Amino acid sequence: MEHSPAEKAILVHLAVNIRQKLEAEDSVEELGGLVRAAGATVVEKVFQVRPKVNPKTFIGEGKVEEIRRLVRELEAGLVVFDNNLSPTQLRSLEKALDVAVIDRTQLILDIFAQRARSNEGKLQVELAQLSYLRPRLVGKGKELSRLGGGIGTRGPGEKKLEVDRRRIEDRIARIKREIKGVQKRRAGQRRSRRESLIPLVSLVGYTSVGKSTLFNRLAQESTFTSPQLFATLDPLVRRASFPDGLSYFLSDTVGFIRKLPVELVTSFKATLEEVNEADLIIHVIDLSAAGADAQREAVVRILEEIGAAEIPRLDVFNKIDRLPDPGEFLKRNAAAGSEGLYVSAATGEGVPALRDRLRSLLFQRLQLFYVRIPRDRKDVLDAFPKWTIVLKRRESGENFEMQVMADPEQMLPYLPYIERGGTPW
Repeated sequence: MEHSPAEKAILVHLAVNIRQKLEAEDSVEELGGLVRAAGATVVEKVFQVRPKVNPKTFIGEGKVEEIRRLVRELEAGLVVFDNNLSPTQLRSLEKALDVAVIDRTQLILDIFAQRARSNEGKLQVELAQLSYLRPRLVGKGKELSRLGGGIGTRGPGEKKLEVDRRRIEDRIARIKREIKGVQKRRAGQRRSRRESLIPLVSLVGYTSVGKSTLFNRLAQESTFTSPQLFATLDPLVRRASFPDGLSYFLSDTVGFIRKLPVELVTSFKATLEEVNEADLIIHVIDLSAAGADAQREAVVRILEEIGAAEIPRLDVFNKIDRLPDPGEFLKRNAAAGSEGLYVSAATGEGVPALRDRLRSLLFQRLQLFYVRIPRDRKDVLDAFPKWTIVLKRRESGENFEMQVMADPEQMLPYLPYIERGGTPW
């Protein structure tokens, strides 16, 4: 079976100050990864340092001419800007270059459109795309018939969205209503989890840091993993257990990225609320990534944006197996008193220590109690599961017997039912 050749893309980055100039290489390298994830091939990278953005073409006229020449020479079909472009700039550049032009936001939205599998994910991506496209149709009366035709133009499920501005508004309103229904269902699920007293741990991190692999290790699952950017879009929640029977809910969420489009943050609110409800956030960091520090800062900024900055956070540095001398690295960090944990989700190295730390952080205030309640005190029995974690329960003669984890202060009114020196069974 013959495959059509990948679309050729030229990447463009404009730096307007020293900081952006220093970050340019990393940012464009990441943009290249996004382009490849979207299915294209990078054939050239163009940089410009210019103190002021050209309001019409974003970059200078000389650079526009240079890129036009490169498009012809390299037979490129796409020019991707690392910056966000205004509707006027997009139209001017497409006219000047006579080729498809997209910005970073369009590219990320395109990848999300390809990755969305569940109905919820497709709705959220479509809302983000329409919110982005809406202001770009002002005064054009333009149909979105290009959607489905190439990178930056795909819609959820490869559908063509041939709608005018009025229909876009109507569709946005309908999607928001459907997403509200999703939010209500998720809120109900969260309430049920809260009533069980079982804590929730959320995995967050930059895209492709190995969150899903670590999720599989901790939850003993075999969910889909991939080195592709944004391979996981739909939130996944599973119950994970410790050897002593204590358990917690573990959620995996969409990977973050620098300059994450505001349309996506807004549209994926229902998904990101999972993070806000967490008792503990595990921030997974790719230790082997060249821009690990910048990635870490980007995730922290997004946590602040969604209101999750105050939730207790544990930094977990992944992919230690990729270091040339992991043993020496760990020794140096231990001597320096590093608070983070170092693991390899792929090999399992460091995961037992991570489980021990989780056990301590999640249940540090709880103690184990052996309880015996007479059958005629069903009122006491019914109250226990609401504010304790019941590990085991059985009937023994005229009594109900339980092993529970609970806050010692909350157990004070129930001292008559606590067995001193109880033994495991």
